[in-house]
Amino acid sequence: MNPLAPLYTLADRIRYRIHGNLGRHGEDLAHRYLRRNGYTVVARNWRPPGGGGEIDLVAWKGDTLVFIEVKTRAADSPSAPERAIDPDKIIALRRTARSYVRRADADPSKVRFDVAAISGEVIEYFEDAFPFSA
Repeated sequence: MNPLAPLYTLADRIRYRIHGNLGRHGEDLAHRYLRRNGYTVVARNWRPPGGGGEIDLVAWKGDTLVFIEVKTRAADSPSAPERAIDPDKIIALRRTARSYVRRADADPSKVRFDVAAISGEVIEYFEDAFPFSA
């Protein structure tokens, strides 16, 4: 465990209390989760230059380019965070990811979408949640 982890946790809680941004807090948790699990995060909240979508986190896991959608809910929320990813959201994520793949000159056969579903402080991570192309 990182000896600075308690300080990161404290900083997250203070930032969340001041700004009240639950989504940002979830992205911070997911970012640290990915780093602990061998991912190299290369972008946060990436948007193509022409607009039209956003990818929460972009990372490499070995030679695989991974796009991560982060969904966060309060601990007492009755709805599972991952249920907020509907077919329209998947279409928008794919369109934005294709733009990133073109710009990064990445191999489309080595791309996947993961989902980080966060309830309170609990992270459920879904690898290969849906395919890159439909």
